[in-house]
Amino acid sequence: MRDEQGGAPAQASAGTKRARLISGPGILLVWLYGVMVVGAVSRSAVQISTQFDKAPLAYSLSAVAGLVYGFITYSLVRGGETARRAALVCCAAELAGVLIVGTWTLAEPSAFPDATVWSDYGMGYLFIPVLLPLSAMYWLRKARTNGN
Repeated sequence: MRDEQGGAPAQASAGTKRARLISGPGILLVWLYGVMVVGAVSRSAVQISTQFDKAPLAYSLSAVAGLVYGFITYSLVRGGETARRAALVCCAAELAGVLIVGTWTLAEPSAFPDATVWSDYGMGYLFIPVLLPLSAMYWLRKARTNGN
């Protein structure tokens, strides 16, 4: 048996081989999550370092969003059942965060003097923050079913 890159024979048994999560639509998910990592982390880093006192909650939530996106990206690339489960839980938490923060920004706009990544359900990011976890959760559940 050869390893996944076609190199030397793999020493691990078939039971320890990681299932790939970045085949087919998984590649698009990794790319989109990677873009969101760069966007959220860059935005929050600049805002926290230059104007944190203006909207500390909003900027902190954007930083948390960036960390969540980074973890999901890592899990998708890592592959395997444990990573798939971790990514699935993290996507559910991400979706909950988007829904809570999105609703909060609409219900009490004064709490957010500046937007977060998840404000208005991600409207500033073309609603990708609300669509991405839904798509990822669908893919991750399908990956388990298909044994990818």
